Amino acid sequence: MFAAASERHKMNKYLVGIDIGTSACKAAAFTLDGALAAEATESYETEYPAPGMAQQSPDDWWAAVTRALKGITSQINADEIAGVGVDGQSWSAVAVDRDGNALCPTPIWTDTRATRECAQMLEIMPAEKWFETAKNPVQPGYTLPKILWYKNNTPDIYEKTDKILQSNSFIVLRLTGEISQDLSQGYGLQCFDMNTGRWDEEILGKLGIDPSLLPSPVPCASIAGAVTAKAAEETGLKEGTPVAAGGLDAACAALGVGATRPGRTQEQGGQAGGMSICTESSDSDPGLIMSYHVVPGMWLLQGGTTGGGGALRWLRTLISPDISFKEMDTLAQSAPAGSDGLIFLPYLAGERSPIWNPAAKGVFFGMTYAHTKAHIIRAVMEGTAFALRHNLETAAKAGAKVNVMRAMGGSAASRIWTQIKADVTGSVIEVPGSANATVLGTALLAGEGAGIYSSAADAAEKIVRVERKHTPNLSKKDLYDDGYAKYLELYSRLEPMMSKGETL
Repeated sequence: MFAAASERHKMNKYLVGIDIGTSACKAAAFTLDGALAAEATESYETEYPAPGMAQQSPDDWWAAVTRALKGITSQINADEIAGVGVDGQSWSAVAVDRDGNALCPTPIWTDTRATRECAQMLEIMPAEKWFETAKNPVQPGYTLPKILWYKNNTPDIYEKTDKILQSNSFIVLRLTGEISQDLSQGYGLQCFDMNTGRWDEEILGKLGIDPSLLPSPVPCASIAGAVTAKAAEETGLKEGTPVAAGGLDAACAALGVGATRPGRTQEQGGQAGGMSICTESSDSDPGLIMSYHVVPGMWLLQGGTTGGGGALRWLRTLISPDISFKEMDTLAQSAPAGSDGLIFLPYLAGERSPIWNPAAKGVFFGMTYAHTKAHIIRAVMEGTAFALRHNLETAAKAGAKVNVMRAMGGSAASRIWTQIKADVTGSVIEVPGSANATVLGTALLAGEGAGIYSSAADAAEKIVRVERKHTPNLSKKDLYDDGYAKYLELYSRLEPMMSKGETL
C-alpha cells in the first residue's frame, strides 16, 4: 500500500497531526509509513475565574499551534507535507462571529458552570428521552448546556455568535478559513442523534437554539479546506496544503493505537484517564460516554475520568516538584501492592463517568505514620486504576466486550503504572511503540483525506506495532479486589458529604 501511495505522491513525504490538549498543543510530522520525523509542544494556560469554571482562550490555542508548526517546518520541508489533521479535547463551546473571531474564552471539559442549564434541559425532557437520542447523559461538562449558559448569562455574546465550534474545528477554521464540524465531536451536544449522525432540530427548537449555530457534521477524514496564505505565513505550512476535519482526541488516539476493530480498547493515560472501546453499534449506558469513532461505521463506548496523569502531576507539584516521573516510578515500585491500606479517590476536578458528580472530591483514606512518599505515589496510581476498572465494569454491563487494551499517553511509559492497571482490571494491556498515538491517528486521517491511504484504519493496521505487553499478576487479584471494593464503598459513604448543597 505504501509503495503505491508514494508513487502517486512522489513529492509528499510527510503527514502532520495537531493535538489541542488540555494543557498544551502538540504537533508532529510522520513519514508515510508512520515514523516520527519532527515534533513540537507548546503550552497554554487554563483560567479558573470562579468555582466550577475552567476556561481557555481559543486564541491561545492558535498561538501555540503557530509556534508548534513553525517548530515542525523548521525541521522538515513544508513543500513535502501531504496533509494536516487536527484533533482536540472534547466539549468545547467556541463562540465565533461571522469573521471567525472567538468572542470569549471557551469553557473546557472540566467546566461545570452549566448546572442550572442541565436542570432546564431536564424540565423540557426527562433524562431517559435525552438518552434515547444522544446516547449520552445530561451533564454540565457537555457542550449543549454551555450553549444554553451563553444564552442565559451572556446574551450579548450569544447574539453575536455565528457558529459554535469545537477545539479542533476552531483550529481548522484558522488554518483554512472554512467552518467544519466532524462526526466524532458531535456527541458533545445532546441534540446529536447518535444513530443518524445529524442534529435533532426539534430538540434545538425546544431549547430556543437556532440550528444554524451548529455546522453540519462531516466525516473525520474529509478535507475541510486548504491552508490559506495568511495561515501559511503564520505557521510555515505551504499554502494550499489540504487540512482534514479531524476529530475527538480520544477517537484519534484509538486509531493511533490500532483500536479499529470491535473489542479493541484504547486505555487513556494523559491528563485525563479512561478507556474507549471500539464497537459496531451505538448501544450505550447512561453512566458512560458514546461517540462516533473516527473510523467509519464504528462507535466508541468511552469512560472518561478526571484523574489520569494529571493526578500524578498534581502530586509531584505538591510534594516534590524536583522529582522526575522516573524517580516516582522507582518509589512506587518499592511500595507494596495495595499501598498498605492507603486508598486514593482521584476526583480532583469532580468526576465524569461513571458517577457523574461534579462535586466529587479527591480523598486519601487510611493514612498512618507508617505511610511514606512511596505509598502515596503508588496509591495515586492504584486509585486511577480503580477508576478505570469502574468504567470497564460499567461497559461490561452494557454488553461491551474488551478483547485487548492498548495503552497510550504519558502513563503508558510507566511500566509500574501500566502493570498496576493490568493487575487491578484483570486485563492484558499492550503498549504500542509510538508515544504519539493521538497525533499519529490524526495524521493518518489527513493521509486518508489527501488520498495517501485507502483508509486510515488500514494504515493503522500496518503501522502500529506493540512494543511490550503487561499480563495481570493473578497473585494480586484478591488484594486488589478488596481494595477496589473499599474504593467503591468509600465514595458511596462520602458522596452525601461531597454533594451537600450541589444540585442539577
